[in-house]
Amino acid sequence: MEFLSSVSYPYAAISTCVVALTIGWLAHWVYRWMNPQCNGTLPPGSMGLPLVGETFRFFRASASIDMPSYYKQRLKRYGPVFKTSLVGQPLVVSLDPEVNQFIFQQEGKLFRSWYPETTNTIFGKKSLTTYSGAVHRFVRSFASKLFGPTNLKESFLAELESAMRESFMTWAFKPSIEVKDGISNMIFDLVAKKLIGLEHTESRELRKNFQEFFQGMVSFPIYFPGTQFYRCMKGRRNVQKTLTHLLKERLSAPGKKYNDLVDQIIEELQSENPVIDVNFAVDTLAALLFASFATLSSTLAVGFKFLTDSPKVVEELKEEHNTILNKRDNLNSGFTWGEYKSLAFTSQVINEITRISNVAPGIFRKTLADVQVNGYTIPAGWLVMISPMAVHLNPKLFEDPLEFNPWRWTDETKRTELLRNYMPFGGGIRLCLGAEFSKLFIALFLHILVTEYRWKEIKGGEVLRISEVIFPHGYHIQLIPHK
Repeated sequence: MEFLSSVSYPYAAISTCVVALTIGWLAHWVYRWMNPQCNGTLPPGSMGLPLVGETFRFFRASASIDMPSYYKQRLKRYGPVFKTSLVGQPLVVSLDPEVNQFIFQQEGKLFRSWYPETTNTIFGKKSLTTYSGAVHRFVRSFASKLFGPTNLKESFLAELESAMRESFMTWAFKPSIEVKDGISNMIFDLVAKKLIGLEHTESRELRKNFQEFFQGMVSFPIYFPGTQFYRCMKGRRNVQKTLTHLLKERLSAPGKKYNDLVDQIIEELQSENPVIDVNFAVDTLAALLFASFATLSSTLAVGFKFLTDSPKVVEELKEEHNTILNKRDNLNSGFTWGEYKSLAFTSQVINEITRISNVAPGIFRKTLADVQVNGYTIPAGWLVMISPMAVHLNPKLFEDPLEFNPWRWTDETKRTELLRNYMPFGGGIRLCLGAEFSKLFIALFLHILVTEYRWKEIKGGEVLRISEVIFPHGYHIQLIPHK
């Protein structure tokens, strides 16, 4: 027995050492997680639990259009710039309009456009983060042929009006329509036709695969059945399969033209020194299709609710748009670019809708070097999230920020300062390429709506904020023609 005891002793000692080392390593790892390395002083804040960070608090639903408690609590505790960790990534959140402007101004110098890792995985890191050289120029040129002001003015506006009128007539034949879903279909059908040549039945099937994308973009990258990320990646595979098949079919007959923007991609892929490949083209097309409708449909659905609750706004919109109709020499002529640019009150309504809705989670940048902000250091390689919502709903910048008040934009002396803090489409040189398309779409939507239809609520309409604006029970209306 004494012999056995003497033999087992070394093993017990070794086990004790291993356990102690493991505990020590875990303690050090937890300490390093909660106290990241920095050549200076990090902004105040909490990194939360290891790996999880503050993700669950960030995604906690807020039963109001107001700023979620996550931001309010940290703004009060730490100030407008604080550190945290979301979905496994350390980042700094900026709720400060001055810091936001600094970040936009330093694009390409101290910061570059970036996305959370789950977003990069969904859309392809290469397609989202290639921001220089021939590839970037090609993508910007390609996208501007659809969303750029020149195309909108010269050719897209007439097609947009025709497609929108057709959608409105379809809505009017139904006992009710879910607004966000109806607007999503309206946009996606048109963009899918212009971009990749799909007809309505094909585009509707493709859009179903984008349903989970928004939630998946800022979720934990846990690839397991039942998780948001799993559903999102399943949709991604279906989208990739459809777009890859389309491109291969076009490449097999490059001489055949379809009068869509894929024609331009095929020309580039068939050129002597192409700057893109098929995989990059698929990821870029998927990103453009998603971007075309994802935020705009939510924004306009929220706007529809605002209009329902604001009859005075609707009356003034009717007056402005009927004035346009009365000035036309030909009553059957279409909506023109000049008319669009003349809509002063409508422009104020658009500003107010996009200011309050704030449907996107945030604007992301990545530091290219250690950056000094408000006496703090943001380490190189960290993610920075700008929150337009926190600026747009700040009572110091926008009086009674939750009030839907288009007239706040009327006073020219105040308007300049309001616009300085207005950033629904980002800012700086990375201003959203689809900004003009979004504003034109909303203006035309309002033009047809208030001059030719009225509506009544059927059910739903409650709005929640999580990382985005959602209608948990939808928003159903009945559209009724004037005549």
